Amino acid sequence: MKVRIEIDTKTFVRFWLVVIAFALAALAIYSARTALLIVGISFFLALALNPPVNWIAKHMPGRSRVGGTAIAFVLVVLVLSTFLVLVTPPIVEQTAKFAQAAPGFVDTATDKYKALDDVIQRYDLQPQVDSAVNSIKNNATSWAADFGQILATGVGSAMKFLVAALIALVMSFLMLVEGPAWLERLWRLYRDEKKMKQHRKLLTKMYSVVSGYVNGQLMVSAIGAGMSALTVFVLSLFFDIPAGLAMPVFAITFVLSLIPMFGATIAGVIITLLLAFNNLTAAIIFIIFFVIYQQVENNFVSPVVQSKAIELSALAVLIAATVGIYIFGILGGIIAIPIAGCIKVVLEEYLNTRPDGPKSKKPILKKLAHKATESN
Repeated sequence: MKVRIEIDTKTFVRFWLVVIAFALAALAIYSARTALLIVGISFFLALALNPPVNWIAKHMPGRSRVGGTAIAFVLVVLVLSTFLVLVTPPIVEQTAKFAQAAPGFVDTATDKYKALDDVIQRYDLQPQVDSAVNSIKNNATSWAADFGQILATGVGSAMKFLVAALIALVMSFLMLVEGPAWLERLWRLYRDEKKMKQHRKLLTKMYSVVSGYVNGQLMVSAIGAGMSALTVFVLSLFFDIPAGLAMPVFAITFVLSLIPMFGATIAGVIITLLLAFNNLTAAIIFIIFFVIYQQVENNFVSPVVQSKAIELSALAVLIAATVGIYIFGILGGIIAIPIAGCIKVVLEEYLNTRPDGPKSKKPILKKLAHKATESN
């Protein structure tokens, strides 16, 4: 039996126009991913600073929001500057220490090579070794030729990062200053007061999700960074480790722990390598502490802090973080989870307010449950 489906030309054209429009929108978003990432970072920074800005503005003469925002940004810059002043010297010291120890590593490697020389001669492996050495030399020549290009690319990337950071700070400042006025203008555009209240409630929920996540993640990262720094400081009392290494450990852990799922692990690996340059036993002890603390953080600290902010399953968090990292990079992984939380809020609101949504079915379910109870 043959079934024939007829589709008029207008429907066919509309369908492909919609498909093309979605494809172009996706291409535009991908092409503008860097700009969108800067806007997203500015938005989340503004949300994180909004509570202190509101508090400062409330206690200022005339309740100047511009003045409150300026004071908040000055405090942030002072904290970051102090942090860099405290962190930079230990990092430079460790780098110099590693450079001084490098000749010793080379001598050790040379001694081991001499011990292996007998094995090479005994089993006639010299042709293979010479081939490997020549390959390394050729690659080294190629790397040296490309070093200038790599250096120029690195400098260009650093300049792009500084410009992007400056744009994000300025944009965050303007968002904090002009944000409340924009919202008031938006609400005045509504003719339907009921719909305005509904959308205002939805936006408030999304704000709570994002601000709760940002502040919660900052708190979790600060706790983890503090515990790691304290552990390194205690290890410095028993092993040959500089106590000043605690501040770089705090900085590395705090920044990388903001990246969901993977950041804390990367921080633990970097800190372990830093400790291994000074004392291998201390590095092993830190690994044991880090593994135990990650279990405590994942099962107790983070759920308690984030449970009321974003109600997403572990699978949803992993999917959001993976998509964000692969599209927008590491910073995309940071902002992907609160965006997923906002999408969840919008979907719930849509399902709850549609005519055939859960709200309209609840009375029917209650009646059925009541009848079942009476029959029993």
